[in-house]
Amino acid sequence: MSTAAAVTRRERNKQQKLERITAAAAELFAERGIDDVTTQQIAERADVGTGTLFLYAKTKGELLLLVQNAHYAAALESGIATAARISDTLDALMALLRPIFECNRVQIDNGRVYVREMVFGDPTDAHHAEALRIVAETEEAAAAILHRDPAIAEDDAASLARIVSAIMFLTMGASINVGLSIDELADDVRRQIGALLAR
Repeated sequence: MSTAAAVTRRERNKQQKLERITAAAAELFAERGIDDVTTQQIAERADVGTGTLFLYAKTKGELLLLVQNAHYAAALESGIATAARISDTLDALMALLRPIFECNRVQIDNGRVYVREMVFGDPTDAHHAEALRIVAETEEAAAAILHRDPAIAEDDAASLARIVSAIMFLTMGASINVGLSIDELADDVRRQIGALLAR
């Protein structure tokens, strides 16, 4: 067997393990919530050893990032597409953010932990770095919407977009908001952003 074929097989095997781990973590987190799942349970469902599991993610928080990043990226893509068809700045921002709220609220505890991991996790971890890349992409999309308003300069749009991002993540992650529905969460964020834009 050639070295190239061995590398290809090894890479394929690694990819298959990653897919099994991601699927197992996604299923268990959705069924029970992150707090009621152990890494041992994820490893067993993925049919890998715990040592192998830790090669892909060192903590449950990193496993959650691995699972949720793909969902967040898809939600962002949906929000960008919808916002592009809306001319009003506040309405367009809310169209951008709405799918993210929906993604975050599929399992509220998981959504809150995801926000916490993004903010406080290890930025050298690949899954955390990917989450931060998606956050940056969200802020860029928000800045582009804000910059459509001729009264908002490009530099101001970027600064305002970071504030919009902070509002969104703080509102989604706050303990006091655990009981809010998606509509209530969106209304709260809309009021905050509206006050910001009325400055």
